[in-house]
Amino acid sequence: MTASNRHDGSGDDAAHLRGLLPDAPEWDLTPTRHLHHRNVLLREIDREQTAAPTPATPALQRRWLRPVFLLPATAMALAGALILTLPGTEQEPGAKAEATDAKHAAANGVVLTLDRIAAASMEVDVKPVRDDQFVYVRSLVRSNEGTFDGPVKLGAPHRREIWVSQDSAPITRTGVIRESGKGVPMSGQRIPIETAAPDGSAEQGVPAGIDRPTYQWLAKLPTDTDALRKLLYAQTRPLENESKDQAVFRKIGDLLNETVMPPANAAALYKTVATIPGVSVTPDATDAAGRHGIGITREETGTATRDEWIFDRNSFTLLGSRSYLTHTAGTKPSTLYNSTAIMETGVVDRDDREPTDKQKTA
Repeated sequence: MTASNRHDGSGDDAAHLRGLLPDAPEWDLTPTRHLHHRNVLLREIDREQTAAPTPATPALQRRWLRPVFLLPATAMALAGALILTLPGTEQEPGAKAEATDAKHAAANGVVLTLDRIAAASMEVDVKPVRDDQFVYVRSLVRSNEGTFDGPVKLGAPHRREIWVSQDSAPITRTGVIRESGKGVPMSGQRIPIETAAPDGSAEQGVPAGIDRPTYQWLAKLPTDTDALRKLLYAQTRPLENESKDQAVFRKIGDLLNETVMPPANAAALYKTVATIPGVSVTPDATDAAGRHGIGITREETGTATRDEWIFDRNSFTLLGSRSYLTHTAGTKPSTLYNSTAIMETGVVDRDDREPTDKQKTA
């Protein structure tokens, strides 16, 4: 080192030496995200090292943390970032900050998963359904066969077929249903589905709408997320003790189930789900046919229930659904009381025919 390069002051020497070092590498994660993932890792370590459960609802924390592990492509990058951002002198933030970070992690996982489901739904080739046709769906169903006030007794899977009228005009007979299998009353019988008008008049009939969705009605829904969310919250009626958020989550499930959905409208519905508070992702969920997939779920305190939709891991096709009782007298936590698996869908011209061109669910 020459004399001209030397500096007498220690501060200047330090600055000079720092200038000779290469620039520190930049990471894609912001400092806030570094801190969040650090907190996640520390909570996992604390959970393993602590024998007694923490008093701050550990089950809820585990539910929020699960979506982080849905992203294997970024797991290694996060691990590398965590190694560089875990100095031993830092202290754990307070419980309020942890809860906020956990909610942000869950929200990010839900949005990413539902964005993928929405994108996949846009790739489905769907032919428009006429008003004079019927949507056919064949499912496997497991339902509660216990008494109304007694413990849950989940029955064996049985076959369920439904033909849903697509007539937009007010009608009283909206379709036909047939269920067959062990323990099913009137097994194999075709039972008309009759719907009364909101005023109780069967003669008036019910037009297509949010409580009787047809292809043409679904196709007219707004595809803008904000507009669709506003419409759903305005038109959905909650059940007893049910919050508005849960009612909309349940209603979207009804709109997606046993229908043929225009792709753009399906995508808009999935994106709307991502805006509902309390929605989370289950990494592994199983439908009534035993198929494993990713679950989109929401728990409702008022009704002590949890509803879950199950999607194929690769195609993101809707496989089925599950419903649980939670914290209900006489039942264990997370007691399954209903499970479905969508096996085939199609469109027919009559309600006594099965479609020749069926769409199998993966």
